[in-house]
Amino acid sequence: MSAVDQALETQLSNIEAKTGKRRDALYADVMGQGMAKHGEMVAWAKSTLGLGHGDANTLVHMARKSVEATHAVAGDPLDEIYTGPKAHQRPIHEALMAKIEAFGDFEVAPKKGYVSLRRAKQFAMLGPKTKDRFELGINLKGDAEHALMKPVKPGGMCQYIISLHSLDEIDDGVIEIVGRAYQAAG
Repeated sequence: MSAVDQALETQLSNIEAKTGKRRDALYADVMGQGMAKHGEMVAWAKSTLGLGHGDANTLVHMARKSVEATHAVAGDPLDEIYTGPKAHQRPIHEALMAKIEAFGDFEVAPKKGYVSLRRAKQFAMLGPKTKDRFELGINLKGDAEHALMKPVKPGGMCQYIISLHSLDEIDDGVIEIVGRAYQAAG
């Protein structure tokens, strides 16, 4: 075991001792709060479990990592994203991906509620936002125009959002904008 792995194991053992809970129970507690943001989870662990920032951060990181490992083994992550009232939006996702794959190579990184598309950097995010609205986030510096596209305030994960409600809204203009973002990311 490397020195880094040994230090992590020691820290996790100390967290178990401080809280009186086993790490799998701690991971379940952290992930069971229904929070999506890492910082929110860390704040919860600090206030609820009485941990310092470093221990809370490590606990949250490991809890999230354990969930990601479970999802990777479980099968297609899209099955989890497109469930229940959002299931009918999967054809929008698949149609967009078919068009985007024609651009060339890129990495697909499934997240909890969306999929991130990356080259050297992220160029798009796509997934259901609500039961009725699909969002295509675009990372593209500079101006881009489309009737369905809205700029996002600085500091967000992307510069533009394109809201889609049906397959027929995926027009050449949407694909052209994604293509520009793809080229710029590369």
